[in-house]
Amino acid sequence: MSFKEWTTAPTLRKVICKHADAAKYVVNDCLTPGKEYDVKNETDEFIFIVDNTGKVGGFYKTYFE
Repeated sequence: MSFKEWTTAPTLRKVICKHADAAKYVVNDCLTPGKEYDVKNETDEFIFIVDNTGKVGGFYKTYFE
């Protein structure tokens, strides 16, 4: 699946953000703890979701339940 089609792709599943505390990156603008997000794609290390900006972003799996 092309990354250009992720915004219109069907949702694979839903995940809940458990924290937005990052040591290296600023994620608290894009993630809200306790909010449920639609997963558009997933790899071994990352989950690609529609974040608070309305765009698809890739985040470490450690931020989600």
